[in-house]
Amino acid sequence: MELLGTFPVVDGHNDLPWALREQAGYDLDRLDIAADQTGRLHTDLPRLRAGGVGAQFWSVFVRSDMAGDDAVSATLEQIDCVDRLLARHPADLAPALTADDMEAARAEGRIASLKGAEGGHSINNSLATLRALYALGVRYMTLTHNDNIAWADSATDEPRVGGLSAFGREVVREMNRLGMLVDLSHVAATTMRDALDTSEAPVIFSHSSSRAVCDHPRNIPDDVLGRLADNGGVAMATFVPKFVLPAAVEWTAQADENMRAHGFHPLDTGPDAMRVHAAFEEAHPRPRATAATVADHLDHMREVAGIAHIGIGGDFDGTAFTPDGLEDVAGYPNLVAELLARKWSRTDVAMLTWQNAVRVLRDAEAVARDASSRRGPSTATLASLDG
Repeated sequence: MELLGTFPVVDGHNDLPWALREQAGYDLDRLDIAADQTGRLHTDLPRLRAGGVGAQFWSVFVRSDMAGDDAVSATLEQIDCVDRLLARHPADLAPALTADDMEAARAEGRIASLKGAEGGHSINNSLATLRALYALGVRYMTLTHNDNIAWADSATDEPRVGGLSAFGREVVREMNRLGMLVDLSHVAATTMRDALDTSEAPVIFSHSSSRAVCDHPRNIPDDVLGRLADNGGVAMATFVPKFVLPAAVEWTAQADENMRAHGFHPLDTGPDAMRVHAAFEEAHPRPRATAATVADHLDHMREVAGIAHIGIGGDFDGTAFTPDGLEDVAGYPNLVAELLARKWSRTDVAMLTWQNAVRVLRDAEAVARDASSRRGPSTATLASLDG
């Protein structure tokens, strides 16, 4: 599609590194993304090109049941995986740390590659570790994953902190000082609001959709979406069926329980796990989300937040199921076509796919320059602030 040739997709969240860990033990010869990996992965270079992807935040995710030093080590392994992918495919993937890097990659016809850490457990309650991740190229951190951490509540756990603790607010301030985007996907609505109250910089939701359209706790309430205009942030709609299609919520809960009964983690997308999923789906037909389902969310998010504050975060290779028409990273043109059919202007689509995401990182960089001129690295600890 010609539009994506000029304003390609910035996707906020792709879990390819975790899939490579689980399926190939990081052996990039065993699972070479230069070749079509349909049937094993949602992501490879040919399909990224076919999908019009111009920039990708690669998630350096580790599961939230990992803790302490194990989580930090696994995050470093994920970072190493991304770095090795970039070194292996320099003609296609361009390392990117800044908004200018993203624009330079676009001009070169390469896919700007950034890193995002998914879950504050990855820093093990250490601001020095946060700074180390930034030095290694991490440009956003999702404050929680599926479980609470000591200083922030997750959307899918029982409330404990009540949002962000004092140390959690210090984490946000230190991220602002560094220029690391505060990512509010996965966090409780109370955490979202506390982060917006604290952050000097625009926030993002790297892969979350509208709670008004699909009432799932992983999605964004309208009052939070409505604050993005003042904050300058961007909410990147995800494609995960259980987050976008109400009928898929209960079905997925049953599918997840079936996975546990067979000894698999619900997030496992390896071949054996997918065979269990396929057998369950054959016996219990799955409600089907489509590109139109995702477009419904984007319509609502645009209405509430404004066109300057929305984007795309598919969550490919982090979900067992995807919508029809958005089966993998080659599918973005189908979503763009759906939006154009709904009378979105080319200007609106360009903001959605490219311009908003680049702008939010540039704005965070500007805040960091100012904040770092006023204060140095924080030496606060969890114990000193939260007791």
